[in-house]
Amino acid sequence: MKGLYAIYRKELGHYFVSPVAYIIIGLFLLVSAYFFVLILGNVIQQSYQATMESMQYGGGMAFDAPSMAVGGFFGILSTLMLFLAPFLTMGLYSEERKRGTFELLMTSPITETQIVLGKFLAACTLLMIMLLPTAGDLIYLFFHSEPSPPWRVLLSAYIGIFLLGSAIFAIGSFFSSVTESQLIAAMLTFSAILLLWVVGYGTDSTGYLASALQYLSLIRHYDDFTRGVVDTTGLIYYGSFIFLGVFLTVRSVDSMRWRRA
Repeated sequence: MKGLYAIYRKELGHYFVSPVAYIIIGLFLLVSAYFFVLILGNVIQQSYQATMESMQYGGGMAFDAPSMAVGGFFGILSTLMLFLAPFLTMGLYSEERKRGTFELLMTSPITETQIVLGKFLAACTLLMIMLLPTAGDLIYLFFHSEPSPPWRVLLSAYIGIFLLGSAIFAIGSFFSSVTESQLIAAMLTFSAILLLWVVGYGTDSTGYLASALQYLSLIRHYDDFTRGVVDTTGLIYYGSFIFLGVFLTVRSVDSMRWRRA
């Protein structure tokens, strides 16, 4: 455990030594806040129009403005994760391999699993740091909307975005371990995520292949969380991706140690 904690502390500190983490977190928060204002304004306008039509024609459908705002906001967060996460994982191993510092790490009395888990947990901690300030937008919405969005839905949505980000980080960690180029690692990660993102689109049929493709879609399971549905299917799906990414990274790091032995 001491070795794992040493890697975790070293990697987390490394994020905030370079300006990359500050730039990406700042960009993430700035863009998410900007779109939150746009989404909120659009939802308020639609709610006003629905109210006017209800008063003019009578009746009308129920308009759940807070739920629409929450769903739109977490949709933006997932899209930002798609574009920004590869830049946070591209240097996990690629940079150390290029600078030659990874050889020193490989000769230390630390196992491959401790190295990989330490780096992965540091990336997940950075993800939580990124997401924490966005709660301010939803707290504002909670106290200034009627009815307020249920806490259960908000908590479920945050669980979903954290699992989504963790799965992306696990995939990015593996691609970073197979190349010395950070750019190639980022491109491979983005391509893999994009493929898993769109794999379920256009498969509305009920065949086995269509069901399998829909199950593989990253965003399909995430949408369930944003609606307040936390089921075992989504947990198993993201947990499997995280385990697979970590496992492949451990094997990749182990192969590097074997080649240098």
